[in-house]
Amino acid sequence: MAGVLYVVATPIGNLEDLTLRALRVLREVDLIAAEDTRQTRKLLVRYGISRPVTSYYDAVERERAPALVERLRAGESIALVSDAGTPRIADPGYHLVRGALAAGITVVPIPGASAVTALVSVAGFAAERFVFEGFLPSRPGPRAARLAALAREPRAIVFFEAPGRLAAFLAAAEAALGDREAVVARELTKMHEEILRGTLGELRRRLGGRVRGEITMVVAGAADEEPALSTEELDAQIRAARTAGQGLRDLSGEIARRTGLPRREIYRRALTLERG
Repeated sequence: MAGVLYVVATPIGNLEDLTLRALRVLREVDLIAAEDTRQTRKLLVRYGISRPVTSYYDAVERERAPALVERLRAGESIALVSDAGTPRIADPGYHLVRGALAAGITVVPIPGASAVTALVSVAGFAAERFVFEGFLPSRPGPRAARLAALAREPRAIVFFEAPGRLAAFLAAAEAALGDREAVVARELTKMHEEILRGTLGELRRRLGGRVRGEITMVVAGAADEEPALSTEELDAQIRAARTAGQGLRDLSGEIARRTGLPRREIYRRALTLERG
């Protein structure tokens, strides 16, 4: 019989955040495929687990996935773990999971810690619905383009960022998204955990210098747009402008700037009222 691939969440900092089920699986599998074998061995030593460990990180995952799938097909069970948190959340694992599924191997999630859900749960603003963006491009142009594409996203947005790029990210986010609410977490669940709240501008000013530690942040979604102007409200604005002596072209431009409605649409409506 084929083996089983277990996708196992590990602590993001505090080693107590490992589930009893994850402990049992790590003790029972034939092999542990780890993003960083050094980090994983610290966890295994902490809980007295002695199992074979092989490295499986970004640069080698495409190359090593087929061999691991073959071991699964031969009946071995494998646990996939990342440095911290849940594999595949901005961590390697795609090629192994996809290859295992294509080979008919059972893939079982062993849920647990995740920096994403940990910070969303204490964000302090509407984040019941959110999108996960992970790490944005490090270069200013592509990063600005991605943030611009998110400007109208109504759901909260979760990002990861390197500490050395945090100040630049906050400045770019404020420019693209506006000065909306956000929460920045540093070293979640670790000894020096710090969670800061404020607007993007306030956080940029407070965190202007280089910070240390792993960074997770949640930015509030775009505010609901103003409801569209009703026909009756538009007619009232047109009549008021005509009463004040404005011409059709002038009032069309002014109302368009004020409401965001197309100028041509306002002009046509004004003509209709004139003829009526």
